[in-house]
Amino acid sequence: MAAAADNGLMVCYYGSWAVYRQGNGKFDVEAIDPAICTHLVFGFAGLGSDNKIKAKRCNFASQIFLSSIVLDPYNELCENWGKCAYNRFNALKEQNADLVTILAMSSSSSTRKTFVDSSIEMLKAHKFDGLDMDWEYPTQRGGKPEDKVNFISLLSDLSTALHANNMILTAAVSAGKLTIDPAYDIPGMAKNLDIMNLMAYDLHGAWDPYTHHQSGLYQYPDDTGDNVYLNQDFAVNYWIDGGMPSTKIALGVPLYGRCWKLDYSTEENGYYAPASQPGPAGPYTRSPGFLGYNEICEFQKKESDWVVEIAPGMNEPYTYSYKHERIWCSYDDHDSCIKKASYAKSKNLAGMMVWSIETDDFHGICGRPFDLIKTLRETFSGGDIPTPPTPPTTPSTTTDPSAPTKPTTVPTTSPAPPPPDGVCQKPGINADPDNCHHYYLCSLNANDKYEATEEKCAEGTLFNPNADICDWANSVCAIGGICPNDCA
Repeated sequence: MAAAADNGLMVCYYGSWAVYRQGNGKFDVEAIDPAICTHLVFGFAGLGSDNKIKAKRCNFASQIFLSSIVLDPYNELCENWGKCAYNRFNALKEQNADLVTILAMSSSSSTRKTFVDSSIEMLKAHKFDGLDMDWEYPTQRGGKPEDKVNFISLLSDLSTALHANNMILTAAVSAGKLTIDPAYDIPGMAKNLDIMNLMAYDLHGAWDPYTHHQSGLYQYPDDTGDNVYLNQDFAVNYWIDGGMPSTKIALGVPLYGRCWKLDYSTEENGYYAPASQPGPAGPYTRSPGFLGYNEICEFQKKESDWVVEIAPGMNEPYTYSYKHERIWCSYDDHDSCIKKASYAKSKNLAGMMVWSIETDDFHGICGRPFDLIKTLRETFSGGDIPTPPTPPTTPSTTTDPSAPTKPTTVPTTSPAPPPPDGVCQKPGINADPDNCHHYYLCSLNANDKYEATEEKCAEGTLFNPNADICDWANSVCAIGGICPNDCA
């Protein structure tokens, strides 16, 4: 299987938890346009205690990948009232024969053979074309120095097994020098990966006490210290200089903004303006310090007081509104996507990557639907997005008339689940109103009875019942009115 399209990659991550969002933010599998991406990555799967891959749900709404990994068989699997999201996701290939579908795997060290074997089994069962590794990050956050070697061993075993089954191996990796150096054996990764998705975003955010662009293409002129490393150009060159072929790198662009509340002590509103609190949560993503591009453009369309500027020497916009809780957001728009895709082309990269498809303007409220993704792909390829081929019709064959018939389409609805029972108010994610350090995953067994699994949030995080994710504790407590026992 070819890892790249002839005119460049357009890798689109899909955050499956967007199905739980409200109003115009709700995004299920069927909202995906299968023509605009060359590779679709379903986020996420994870490891069970037995080191076997499992269907899981997690959050990427902070600077680091939070270890808030939640089993979500209700959304992703068909069994026991499930919504079959994996199968419906891969059914998109019926509309685009060239589409490559990949399952993203959040990971830590594990028993490799058990993990590899279970991964192949699951990918085959749901007709995925490959696996994306998202270990953030080897040797970091409780890891061990030897994990740098362990990661390459895992990639080697996965690469061998996947390629033997005509599948591909990709990985999402850091753009930060201070993470790259201890975490990655770049030549070893280059040997085993088909595509490397460079997460060139979240370089700044509300964890900084000042404003800055989270995904600047180049260094801001006033940057000093470690901030001089926090830009896309540095990251791309650092990976290439370290031994990663440019033709394996997909440059990541965020389809969301990082946001702060400007401090009241000053009227500064450019880069490095004092801002000690995260910006208010949006109506769809509902996570402080984070707004989807769809939320930002809708605010700007409806409210005239939003100011949009580009800092001297930079290519990306930032926007602020004093009426909207003094919010300040750095983000990417149509024009900055053109510049980043043009840059990637000039560096002979494999193509582009986005996190994530469900926060583009997919309804077309502010312009054409999925404008940022389409702009990245059109600019990199130098032409219009081609009309995708459809799979050939399978010729009819003679079958046993007495054999049971199978459904030709994947079910999109399920019978109504049982009524609430104990901690389980519904299938899927359930908050504990008295304790935000954990939550419950509720699934239905073969007898249609709820089974609850306790999932703990990582240290420094709390469960945000508004967004159904574990997020930074200060961001959750900034919402107000939730987690009273943990935010006092």
